[in-house]
Amino acid sequence: MREWNFLAIIGRLFIGFLASIGHLLLFTAHTLRHLFTPPFFWRITFRQMLRIGYFSLPVVGLTAIFTGAVLALQIYVGGSRFNAESFVGQVVVISMVRELGPVLAALMLAGRVSSAIAAEIGTMRVTEQIDALTTLATNPFKYLVAPRLIAATVTLPLLVLIADIIGVMGGFLAATQRLGLNAGVYMKSTIDVLEMEDVTSGLTKAAVFGFLIALMGCYHGYNSRGGAQGVGAATTDAVVSASVLILLFNYILTDFFFS
Repeated sequence: MREWNFLAIIGRLFIGFLASIGHLLLFTAHTLRHLFTPPFFWRITFRQMLRIGYFSLPVVGLTAIFTGAVLALQIYVGGSRFNAESFVGQVVVISMVRELGPVLAALMLAGRVSSAIAAEIGTMRVTEQIDALTTLATNPFKYLVAPRLIAATVTLPLLVLIADIIGVMGGFLAATQRLGLNAGVYMKSTIDVLEMEDVTSGLTKAAVFGFLIALMGCYHGYNSRGGAQGVGAATTDAVVSASVLILLFNYILTDFFFS
């Protein structure tokens, strides 16, 4: 009897998981339909770009510069075992532009932006402000969801581009000031190894990650229930699901670009 109960629990969990995926896909399809049809709330979109992009610059910049510096130190230590210290600049720029820049910036924004979106929309849901928008003939998807998705998708590639530059500069400072490498040789090797495909792949990842971050925040906030406790749960779920999807799609996109 216990075995049947165990199988029943697994079945319920699996069915609930599939139902959640189906609900998310329907929400995504509904959102995409409203992204490309008027009316467009451009003032709200620009305000969200400022909140998501400009106000995230300090945390993204600090993350990038320390990541680049630590990466240079670690690569130098590892490369010294094989007399490959001269490859520090090349490995730093490839690692930052292809992987660490997009992923770390997206994870930082998942904690900062996705949680804020979920809390904001979730509070509007539990206080019936979203129902009030519907009563006033304002589509919540166009007024709340679409501006945040557009803003995150557009601004995250710009943030990643800045993070790449800051991260490479952090590696340059660590390599030249701490490790004593020649600045001219370091910069020349960095520029020579970098290709346009590396940059475009990282920026494409950033756009996808930005869409996922905003989507998870909007989805969990829009479907939150149960007052303050429900808003807290929606915020947590938004950060966790956005982070997991970032890592999942990072693998998918990396396999697509470089397989």
